[in-house]
Amino acid sequence: MSGRTVVLDRHLSLDDFVAVARDGARVALSGAARGRLDDARALVERMVADGAPVYGVNTGFGKFQSVRIAVGELRALQRNLILSHAIGVGAPFPTEVVRGMLLLRAQSLAMGASGVRAELVERLLELLNGRVHPVVPSQGSVGASGDLAPLAHLALAVIGEGEVEHGGAVRPAGVVLAELGLAPLELEAKEGLALVNGTQAMASLLALVLVDAAVLVTAADVAAAMTVEALKGSHRPFDEAVTRLRPHPGAIEVAGNLRALLRDSAVAASHADCDKVQDAYSLRTAPQVHGAVRDALRHARAVLEVELASVTDNPLLLVDEGRAISAGNFHGEPLALAADHVKIALAELANISERRVEQMLNPALSGLPAFLAADGGLDSGLMVSQYTAAALVSENKVLAHPASVDSIPTSANQEDHVSMGTIACRQAREVLENATWVIAIEVMSAAQALDFHAGLAPGVGVAAAHARVRAALPHLEHDVYLRPGLDRVRELVRDGELVREAEGAVGALR
Repeated sequence: MSGRTVVLDRHLSLDDFVAVARDGARVALSGAARGRLDDARALVERMVADGAPVYGVNTGFGKFQSVRIAVGELRALQRNLILSHAIGVGAPFPTEVVRGMLLLRAQSLAMGASGVRAELVERLLELLNGRVHPVVPSQGSVGASGDLAPLAHLALAVIGEGEVEHGGAVRPAGVVLAELGLAPLELEAKEGLALVNGTQAMASLLALVLVDAAVLVTAADVAAAMTVEALKGSHRPFDEAVTRLRPHPGAIEVAGNLRALLRDSAVAASHADCDKVQDAYSLRTAPQVHGAVRDALRHARAVLEVELASVTDNPLLLVDEGRAISAGNFHGEPLALAADHVKIALAELANISERRVEQMLNPALSGLPAFLAADGGLDSGLMVSQYTAAALVSENKVLAHPASVDSIPTSANQEDHVSMGTIACRQAREVLENATWVIAIEVMSAAQALDFHAGLAPGVGVAAAHARVRAALPHLEHDVYLRPGLDRVRELVRDGELVREAEGAVGALR
C-alpha cells in the first residue's frame, strides 16, 4: 500500500489516480475545495428556500422533470433516486475500478459546482481510505445522464444500503459502516443526483486501460525487435531518415526504440550481403503501425486529462453568478469516442504482432524449423500458440466495433441520445487483455527462434530481453505443458519487467 496522500483540489493527475486506485494511497480534501463546497451548498439551500423550480433539487428526474416535489419530501427524493437507479447487472467491477470511481466522483464534486455538503465528499474519502469498496455491477450504463446505474450502486454504501467488500469479504454496507463507527448519511437536496450524474465508471476504466497500454506499447517494440533479429530482418526501415520524411510522433518514437534495441547486432552483420530486398510488412512497418497506436493513445490520454479536471453533474451551480444551468456535461461522448479509438488501436497492435508470430513459425517464411520445434513431427513446438493468437485477434475485431455509434433513447425519449461510452471502456479493457497475451506469445516465440541463432549475438536490447525471458522460461527442447511458461512471459510483458530489462542495456525507451 502506498504511503502517499493525494489532496483533492481542482486537478488530479493520472499518476495520482493510479496511486489511489491501484496502490492504495490515502486521499484528503484541500481547504480550498472545502470552501468551494460550502459556498455551493449555501446556494442550493437558498434555492430550496426560494422555492423556484430547479431540476433535481425540487423536481423529479428525467421524464418527471416537471413534477414539483414538496420541501418536506426532498430528502426522500434523493434517497429514492439512489435506490431506484441501483439496478445494474453483470459481474462486479474490479476493486481498482471501484476505487477509481470513488476518487473521481469525489474529485468532480470537490470542484464546487454540484452543491453537495463537504460531509458527503468526506464520506466518499472515508470509504476510500478505509478500503470499503461498494459492489458495483459492470453492466447497465448507457453512458449519458452519466453512469447512472453504476454510480447509484457506488452511492448505496453512502446511505448504508447495498453490499461492500471490506477485508476480503462482501457484506451488507450497513453492517460494515457500523463496525467502523460510521452512520449512514441522510442525503440532502441535490446530493443524490450529484452522486449519480457523471462519467466516473467509464473514466476509471479508461484511465486504467491507458496506464497499462502505455507499458504494452513499449513491450510491443521490444517484441518486434526480437522478431526482427529472430528472422534476420533488415534494420534499414528504422533509419531516422524514414520518419524524418513522415514525422508522425509515434513513428519517430518507435523507430528510435528499435534502433536502440537493435544496436551492435551481430545477427544483422551476418546477413549484411544477402539478396533479400525487403521484409514483410509486419516487420518493416512496425514504426508506422506501432506509432499510430501510440498517437491514438496520446489523443485518448489528452481527452481523459480534461475529464479528470471536469464537473460532470447536472444542473451545474455557478456560485459567483448565483444561478443553476441544466446542461449536458454528464454525456459520455468524449470518452466514448476516445475509448473506441483505443480499442481499434490496441486491436491493431495485436494484429501485427500475430502476423510476426506467423512469420517465425511458418518454415516457408522463416527459414527456421517448423513451429520452432527441433524435432518436428514428434514435437509440435509452438504450433498452437499461433492459433491462440489468431483467436484473440479475431475476438478483438468483434470487440473493436465502435460502441459509440449506437444510441437507444431512455427515460421515455427525454434522454434521446446516449454515448454507450461505458461499454466502449469495458471493451477496451478486454481488448487490452487480449493484446497483452498476443504480445506475450510473440515474445515467447521470438525467444525460441533466437535460440536457433546460437553464436550470433542480437542487438544489445534484444539480448537483454532474451536473457530475461530465458530466466523465466527455458528453451523448448521437446513438447511440454506450455501455458505456465506463457503465463510467466505475460507477467514480464504486463508489469513492465521485459521493458526494464531492455532499458538496463540501452537506456530509457520511449
